[in-house]
Amino acid sequence: MAKFDTNVQELKYEVLREVARLAKDDRLTEGLLTIAEKIIPGPQPTMRCCIYKERAIVQERVQMALGGHPEHTTEVEVLPIACDECPVSQVTVSDACRGCIAHRCANACPKGAISFPNHHAFIDHSKCIACGKCVAACPYSAITKNVRPCERACKPGAIKMDANKKAHINEEKCVSCGACVYQCPFGAIVDKSYITKVIRLLKDAKKEGAGPLYAVVAPSISGQFEGVTTGQVVSGMKAMGFTTVIEAALGADMVAYMEAKELVEKGFLTSSCCPAFVTYIKKNYPTMVEHISHNLSPMAMIAKMIKKAHPDSHVVFVGPCVAKKGEVKQDRVKDLVDVAITFEELQAMIDAYDIDLKSMEDDVLNNASYFGRIFARSGGLKDAVVEALKEQGVAPEDFQLKAISCSGLEECKLALLKASKGLLPENFIEGMACEQGCIGGPGCLTHGVKEKAEVDKYGRLALEKRIDDSLVILDVLGND
Repeated sequence: MAKFDTNVQELKYEVLREVARLAKDDRLTEGLLTIAEKIIPGPQPTMRCCIYKERAIVQERVQMALGGHPEHTTEVEVLPIACDECPVSQVTVSDACRGCIAHRCANACPKGAISFPNHHAFIDHSKCIACGKCVAACPYSAITKNVRPCERACKPGAIKMDANKKAHINEEKCVSCGACVYQCPFGAIVDKSYITKVIRLLKDAKKEGAGPLYAVVAPSISGQFEGVTTGQVVSGMKAMGFTTVIEAALGADMVAYMEAKELVEKGFLTSSCCPAFVTYIKKNYPTMVEHISHNLSPMAMIAKMIKKAHPDSHVVFVGPCVAKKGEVKQDRVKDLVDVAITFEELQAMIDAYDIDLKSMEDDVLNNASYFGRIFARSGGLKDAVVEALKEQGVAPEDFQLKAISCSGLEECKLALLKASKGLLPENFIEGMACEQGCIGGPGCLTHGVKEKAEVDKYGRLALEKRIDDSLVILDVLGND
């Protein structure tokens, strides 16, 4: 089984695996109600107050594994029954308070919420607005601001507590980046899963006269599955029933080439590869929308090529991204990509199909250049555009690329704010909603710090060293 960082991931995996098994065996209808008891056999609880609550939470997770609740437009949802253990976010005074006479904390408070009974700072939470100014003012670091992990993770500020102290997602602000999913210690926020749709596609692909079923795999797959090669994962996916496994990195090569041309033509551009970044612009910086690259993402770009070559084909995207699940529903993508799943979901499916990756032959996944593969990490798109400009013969005196690579939405926010006010010196914003880029995505199996060097090492394994070397395949498939 895969290595996971937390018990929350383990529970998520177990639910997905059981749902996948039932769907594979055509036993969903009669088997759904048995999943909770199978995963939580009892008699003693292991995570919550009682096994009945544990099972109730599992049943809610089963619903998310079946696509969640359609009335919610975001790709993440809160499970209220699981959200009840975190302390309420507030500013508190610790025993480190020395009762100093400077009273910097009180002087900094805009609401007069701090007083000093018994020469010790006291915060009246009916007045406190949790602005944090007293935290910064205290010379002893005796005042702390406790913020729930989901709120801290949500850079667009879409998560707040409701009247019942449960996490609530403001769907008008949410960009479905999925950061809150991994950061919630109680697993109370979950991304929707569409694995049952993938399993239906796998079944349909085996029928006589069916079109090919493509798996488009993100370049961040490198190193995801411990103890096996990427080629063995490819073999495992084909054993499940995928006709062909192809790299999204080839689409990245296409995007880099086209985005370089668009940038020279327009003079200023923001990238369009990360759907959460694009959504963030649309929701928070509407004046910057006109500057978003008109190119499709690498996922959609390669899918468009596949559909042109094989109109009867179906496409499943596999990667680390929750926001991709929403991207496939967009008008200009929905006819290109059928469904998107994460690496977590792929692991669950592999085990549901009883596939031992270590016993698989080492197949080939080699459809892209070095530059397409390094899209997986922050700065990769910028490096690819630099290469594309060089290959297109754009002289520095004709156009000079000044790019800023933003790792995470906080860096994106700062760059967009400057650009919206005409204060950004750069002419290209590479925006990645996840820190480190796609290798830091919420759908990864592990979430430790990924080495940029490892991504580049995987990129160097590509046979094609130039972007235009990989794009030769477009002629082979009869594309423009």
